[in-house]
Amino acid sequence: MTDNTPRLDHVVLWVRDPVAAADFYDKAVGLEPLKVTEFAAGKVSFPSVRLNEETILDLAPLDLVPHMNMLPGAAESAGHPVNHVCLALSADDFDALHARLREHAVPVSEFSYDSSGARGNARRSFYFRDPDGNVFEARHYA
Repeated sequence: MTDNTPRLDHVVLWVRDPVAAADFYDKAVGLEPLKVTEFAAGKVSFPSVRLNEETILDLAPLDLVPHMNMLPGAAESAGHPVNHVCLALSADDFDALHARLREHAVPVSEFSYDSSGARGNARRSFYFRDPDGNVFEARHYA
């Protein structure tokens, strides 16, 4: 992509077991796992999952904490997930995600309606947690 408008590139999530987390995001959420084999072989520091062609979620193991020295205090972010990450989906993908999560016995919240977001008011949304406690909102617009 050559368009230089600002976009979300990646979000780093702290996880206890990156391979298990990648499996959860693959099977329960439906995201493509990246570099899981390389991580398991010790060739890369963490695996990722692809949200779309431009955005990934990095699955950082807690043993990576000592290497988080890019800013003073950065290592203290380990174990403190963000409030939540919101996934904007088509109506069909929203329904498919909800069904997949329920099939995998992942607890989900009740639907919310007309909540405000980056693209206006979302028709429906719901929340769920990954196995490490990171909270996600899924929504779709009209």
